[in-house]
Order: sequence, then C-alpha cells, then structure tokens
Amino acid sequence: MTDKQSDSIFHDVASPFCGIASDDLVVEVNGNTVTVKENGDPVTRHGFESPMTDLSPRIKGQEATLDEAVSHIAALLKNSKQPLIGGMGTDLNGARAAMALADISRATIDSQFSDAAFRNILVLQDSGYMTTTLTEVRNRVDLLLVVGTDIESSFPRFFERIIWPEESMFGQQVESREIIYLGKKPSGQASTSPGGRPAEVIECDDACLPEVMSVLRALVKGKKVQAETVGGIAAADLAGIAEKLKSAKYGVITWSGFQLNYAHAEVTIQNICEMIKEINHTTRCNGLPLGGKEGDTTVNAVSSWQSGYPMRTSFSRNMPDYDPYMNRGQRMLDEGEVDVLLWVSSFNTDGRPPATDATTVVLGRSGMTFDQEPEVFIPVGVPGIDHSGRTFRCDSVVSVPLKKLRDSGLPSTYDVLTAVEQAL
Repeated sequence: MTDKQSDSIFHDVASPFCGIASDDLVVEVNGNTVTVKENGDPVTRHGFESPMTDLSPRIKGQEATLDEAVSHIAALLKNSKQPLIGGMGTDLNGARAAMALADISRATIDSQFSDAAFRNILVLQDSGYMTTTLTEVRNRVDLLLVVGTDIESSFPRFFERIIWPEESMFGQQVESREIIYLGKKPSGQASTSPGGRPAEVIECDDACLPEVMSVLRALVKGKKVQAETVGGIAAADLAGIAEKLKSAKYGVITWSGFQLNYAHAEVTIQNICEMIKEINHTTRCNGLPLGGKEGDTTVNAVSSWQSGYPMRTSFSRNMPDYDPYMNRGQRMLDEGEVDVLLWVSSFNTDGRPPATDATTVVLGRSGMTFDQEPEVFIPVGVPGIDHSGRTFRCDSVVSVPLKKLRDSGLPSTYDVLTAVEQAL
C-alpha cells in the first residue's frame, strides 16, 4: 500500500533481512535510494539502504550486455566437469531457478549458510524435534530459555514483536513472562520487560555448553548431580532452570545455529531437542531455532521440495545425490574439486564468494566489491526492493510476500538463472 500523498512512501513493508520477517516497515524511495523511515533496526536498515553502484554486467572486468554475460556463463557450465552453485542468497523463485540449473548442468548446490543450518538439519534428520511458530510464542510463552545466543545482535526486534507485544491472545499478561539467558549474555536491554524486569543471565563459555546442557537435561529427568558446578555454573542454578521448565505452562527454548559456532554443536542442539520431548511428558515445551535471514531457510525448503533433500545435493550423476559432508561447498573448493563456481548473493554486498582457483561467476547485489574480479559479474535485483518475491521466516511456516519498491532495471536472480538454463 502506498501513501496517498506520495508514491515514494511504502507502508507495511516486509523485511527479508531480519529472519522474523518484520512486516511493519515504512520505507521511502527516491530514485534508487531507499530509506527506512519507521520501525527499522540495524539489520533492516543496512539491508534496505545499501547504495547501488553497478548497473551493468561485466566479463573479465569489462562491461558487457546481459545476453553476453548469460551466454558466457552457459559456455562455462557446458564445459565444466564439476560446477558448484553456492552462496544461495536468494528468494523462493531464485532458489527454484538455481535447482533447475543445477539439475541440467549436473552441479552440486550448497548455501553459504549451510554450516549453521545443518546444525539443526542433522538433528531433524536423525531424531526429529518439536518446534513452535513465532505466532505461538507471541501468544503463549510464559518462560523463554535462550541457549548460547545473543538474540539482539542478529534479530534486533525479536523481543519487541514476539515477546513484549502490547497484547496477546488468551488473556495472558506479557509482563509475567520470564526470560533466562544460558551461555551468552544479551548485548542490549531488549529482553527487559516493559515494566523494567531484566532477564536472568547465567553465563558460560560456548565450550562449556555441551556439558551444561547435558546436566540440565539430566536434572529435568530427575537425576541427581553430585558436582557443585558445571562449566562454571552452580549446579543449583541449573536445577532452578530445570524446575522452571517443568512448571511452565508453555516453555520455549530458543537458539541460533549460526551463533552456536563450535565443533559438533549439533550434538548440543540434539540434547536440547530431546530434553524438550521429555518435558512434554508433563507440560508443554517447544523449540524455536532462529534463522531465516537472507533466504537461508527458504533455499533449504525449496531444495527439499524439488529434490527430496536440503542443500548439499549433487546432480553429477544425473539424479539428486545428498551428502551433508562430501557435498559441503567449502570442502569441495578447498580440495580443488570445483572448476566453475556460480555464486548467488542478491541480498547483501558482504556475501562475497570465497577465494578459490575455480572460475568464478557472481550474481550479486549491486555494490559488491571483490579482491579478485570474477570471470563474470552480474548485478541482480534485491528481492523485496527491486522485484517482488517470497521468503520464509525462521519458523519455516509462513511464506512472506515481498514488494517491489523501485524500478532499478536490474534483473532478478530467477531471470538470470532461467536464461542460463535456457541457453544450455
């Protein structure tokens, strides 16, 4: 909906940059300049307001037409023995086009966010988990346990929109909600209740979280713990958290796979998820994995629809071949297995391709800079700014519509990848 007095003011704009898909932004557009006027935060403002600089494709650093760039990419893929489609910072239609191109070119496909995403996906595949939605949290949660995650640094408006709304359903008083941080402390004050009650913070190093969560799970199950401290935390404090989880009417345990960045963090997440199942024997408790930024949830969903598998799927044998270890894009690049890298990053100019000897093609946001100029660079439009689209928020249940806000003339990732596919 546009303001009646100005076509350059857009209301109720959804953000593809924040993960929780805030859809109440007020955005002003003047030419190619975009400004978030209301309800912005550091993540969304950076996403919407990054300036445009590049308008034309380049081949080996020289300006070219889009048709020339597409033909050059098609020729590279046609002669490639092992192409890799990586980055995957794109919307739903862009992900569909990437999957179709991977199929016809026999490429392997992986996302720049996969290391974090697979800390959750591996748990889901191995033992399953019980998760909730943002709407359920907004209306039902009475205890939120945040594990190893500083929510505000990556999801600045999470507490404003989900935990401290002006009202919730079922007559719950949001002021009564209890917040506990276990691991990292919050970087700001957003977790403080509207009435001024701060979150409880129990700190420990990331390296201690596996042990801490194992003991917390044991305490939830009623086991006795002889140690007085675990990972620098008093066992009595963990026992208190266990009792609160068991007595809550609707407890939620949340974490960010991106921030749980240590070896075998998926085992810690599996411990969390199994503990949630056990709590549900007597009360209600659910998990909430936080993510969804810049298409990371979307691309795994689309890949699963199209091939039956998430990212890290290869079509080199002319069929979907999923392997979360062998098809890890960065491993393939490090081992010199890739001769052509097609990198997609339409949301963020910081999402540059990794250094590699492989011939590199970049479909990136205008303004992206490189230490080494790629073989082909095509500036593409940003979903939710330069063209309409859809993206999934972190709970994977809502496909958020994205509006076109300006006429930049840049093609979408879908347009370019589809043209390459047709050229093949």
